[in-house]
Amino acid sequence: MHVEIWSDIACPWCYVGKRRFEAALAGFEHRDEVRVTWRSFELDPHAPLDRGEDAATHIAAKLGTTRERAVAMQQNMAEMAAGDGLDFRFDISRGGNTFDAHRLVHLAAEHGSQDAMKERLFRAYFTEGRLVADHDVLERLGREAGLPEDAVRELLGSERYADEVRDDERTAASLGITAVPFFVVDRALGASGAQAPEVLGDLLRRGWAARSPVTVVAAGESCGVDGC
Repeated sequence: MHVEIWSDIACPWCYVGKRRFEAALAGFEHRDEVRVTWRSFELDPHAPLDRGEDAATHIAAKLGTTRERAVAMQQNMAEMAAGDGLDFRFDISRGGNTFDAHRLVHLAAEHGSQDAMKERLFRAYFTEGRLVADHDVLERLGREAGLPEDAVRELLGSERYADEVRDDERTAASLGITAVPFFVVDRALGASGAQAPEVLGDLLRRGWAARSPVTVVAAGESCGVDGC
């Protein structure tokens, strides 16, 4: 069974959703037969490399509210995330463009380290206050996630995987995905938002039950488990 998860590195609910999906998957009977693919989604494709302002100021301007209200919203989010074992440090977070970080996640998939790369990027952004648009930062994070240093450097010096990131985003649009995280099972079932592990577990069970059996168009002589 194939689960695709559309998310953005700069999305706090996406990090929470990752933890909750991991809890759901750990309790799923057929977890060893589930393949997970992280798909790209940019909340702000036109974001500068570095916003140059703290997150609360940016949120206040975006939502048309006060900075004090934005800080209170961040505190509520941090408390919610703590319940899932995450340490959110909005006071030191640095907002910026995530396009190259998404390209790095695609490179990680090639090396079988996609989940580790996604996790490292989330932690760097939300806990460590790292600027994930900075190429030096991305090089370091790529190495820490187990990617070959030369492959990461080559990626960041080129446009490699740019088309794949855009393809993910076009696919999201075609599926009607306008907010993340968004979980899709076998391109047949979907769940929007950082749902509770119980809800995501139900999604996995329903996806497993809905798998299409092979349609037999003709039958002839054959051998089975009981003999010929």
